[in-house]
Amino acid sequence: MGEGQDEGETQMSKRIAIIASKGTLDWGYPPFILASTAAALGYEVEIFFTFYGLQLLEKNLNLQVSSLGNPGMPIPFPAPVILQAMPGVQNFITSMMERKLADKGVAPLQELRQVCLDSGVKFTACQMTVDLFEVDINSFIDEVGYAGTAAYFEFAGEADITLYI
Repeated sequence: MGEGQDEGETQMSKRIAIIASKGTLDWGYPPFILASTAAALGYEVEIFFTFYGLQLLEKNLNLQVSSLGNPGMPIPFPAPVILQAMPGVQNFITSMMERKLADKGVAPLQELRQVCLDSGVKFTACQMTVDLFEVDINSFIDEVGYAGTAAYFEFAGEADITLYI
């Protein structure tokens, strides 16, 4: 027992609070990679899914990648924005990203999400966003909890690290 610690006291674990607000394939990786790594390092982790981040909770993930609005995305060929908006380009870019991830040995998003759940990461869907977008929560994985931002702040207020993704 640490010095100055009473017998009834327990040492609080480190906490990380993550807000996931994006629902594309490329933006789905950061919250799950960060959360699973933090859990492996002994952090207590909660991901609060809001707005388009709710798509990361779907049982059947069918996420796309869009180069539009993402000027930093490296495209292997010069393509003006007007061409990037053409039908089929988003599917092509998504396929390229999926191949690159597989070629580099990066786990599929569903697998990373399961690693988080198996590691005790808490998944919370923003109730206001669920209501706003009239989301069918039956399409979500079973492990999802629902709460408002006040409940998230309760956890995040005690967090050692908070991230907005």
